[in-house]
Amino acid sequence: MRTAALFLATIAVAQAYVAPAAFAPIGTAARAVAQRPMALRTPALSSAASLRTPLQKRSSFATTLHISNSKDMDAAMSAISMKLAPGQKPVIIGLAADSGCGKSTFMRRVTACFGGESKLLPIGRETNTLVSDMTTVICLDDFHANDRAGRKVSGLTALDPRENDFDNMYKIVKELKEGKTVSKPIYNHVNGTLDENETIEPTPIIIFEGLHPFHDSRVNDLMDFRIYVDITPEVKFNWKVQRDHEERGHSIESIKASIEGRKPDFDAHIDPQKNKADCIIQVLPTNLAKDDKKTLLVEMIQVKGVSNYSPTYLFDEGSTIDWTPASEKLTTSAPGVRLFQRQDTWAGKPAAVIGMDGKFDKLEEMVYVEKMFQGSGSKFFGEVTQKMVEYDGQPGSNDGTGLLQTICSLKVREIYETIAKVTVPAEAAK
Repeated sequence: MRTAALFLATIAVAQAYVAPAAFAPIGTAARAVAQRPMALRTPALSSAASLRTPLQKRSSFATTLHISNSKDMDAAMSAISMKLAPGQKPVIIGLAADSGCGKSTFMRRVTACFGGESKLLPIGRETNTLVSDMTTVICLDDFHANDRAGRKVSGLTALDPRENDFDNMYKIVKELKEGKTVSKPIYNHVNGTLDENETIEPTPIIIFEGLHPFHDSRVNDLMDFRIYVDITPEVKFNWKVQRDHEERGHSIESIKASIEGRKPDFDAHIDPQKNKADCIIQVLPTNLAKDDKKTLLVEMIQVKGVSNYSPTYLFDEGSTIDWTPASEKLTTSAPGVRLFQRQDTWAGKPAAVIGMDGKFDKLEEMVYVEKMFQGSGSKFFGEVTQKMVEYDGQPGSNDGTGLLQTICSLKVREIYETIAKVTVPAEAAK
């Protein structure tokens, strides 16, 4: 069944470019793939290619793909869908955050806005690189200068810039932005080693996520948009207590020691990068109930005047808003929900801030809140809610984390469309 589904998916993506003789009748597709190799050949790029949509452009390259099993089919689909059009250059997004701040869930929300399944790069061994139809997410841990054993010798943490190879990071980011194929290292999180390099093909959107995307000015200057996830110390401590103490049995003292051990390097080298960010998602303790350690106040701080970006706003641009949704339209758990907007500054620059305090119970009811946001980057009414429903049960799905990460993800898609001067078809977003 999986092979037949993949075969049908290949037809849907590549039918305009594949020689008719390459395909057996649909009824015999599964047997044809299982019994013998099959060549899918796409024609050379024509002059009409410039009029195609991005998803069509990705299929416009000349090659032969030999398919004899479902693994080959995966590789064929990847080659068809991820190829850059001639002359197209990737849009580079940076995401900075400390470890354990939910970067993985956030990145999956971003990649989902461009269509296709997100999965690890299929190299047959340990990798940190996440790919989908149009996107590649590269973990900056891969640019550690030493493996885990080497850091024990140096006595430095991975947060220290001296433990990171910024020259190679700059080289890789630059070459990918130029549309070149690169060979990059892999940091193996399982055993702490630096593994054999992997090959990365450029895709329309490339995201570099990790501890230091904006630390080196050469790398920072290559970013088309910069996001920083700012988890305040109180929330970090509460999260670690919930995970390490309540779920794993670690002592409160050991948790405090772990946080304090990282704090000097974090404060010196990671936290200052938020001043270079264009969009900051800040997670704080709730203001709705005293001593509530599980409810969050989440803000999306949007620096004004950023190229290719227009802020999302609540109700009316430029206004100060404090809104409690009607209880009959939004089912909320205690202590309730409050949404707000204010005009502020960030690192000395004007900023528009939208935010949510509290949590809600029924994701589908968020459509009521969604319609109050303007310029969210959605392609159709209800897309924000739809994307949130898709991630029901994931960390932060029922509070401001999920709401504002979703809006930020849609804005990344909007930035890509503005820079690349193309439109991601609405069907790719569904």
